[in-house]
Amino acid sequence: MQISIILLQTKFKKTNFMKNFILTAAIVAIAGFSTVKASESKAPVAIVVQQDSTQKVPVKLEELPTPVTTTLKADAYKEWTPTTAFLVTNPDKTQYYQIDVKKGTEVAFIKITKDGVVVQ
Repeated sequence: MQISIILLQTKFKKTNFMKNFILTAAIVAIAGFSTVKASESKAPVAIVVQQDSTQKVPVKLEELPTPVTTTLKADAYKEWTPTTAFLVTNPDKTQYYQIDVKKGTEVAFIKITKDGVVVQ
């Protein structure tokens, strides 16, 4: 009889230990989840859109002003072949021609004013 009481007490202690262990693990898990939720930021994100008022109008290469075509034929640019051209108007109303050029596999563009001056 004494042995059966000791066995029951030991079994009860093991079961009680497992319940406490599972309860502690559950509490730690819940605390971990609530900590993550507490540190999560819900700050609004501001998106700013800035409109560029620069206008870019396509121009046929044949319609470029004479000073611009003269600049393109100069020694510095004669190896480059013009492919497309645009008249660009800046917000301050200054204008220049953007000429897309190609030399072999290289592509670039040159900015030239209507007077034939190259703009950097």
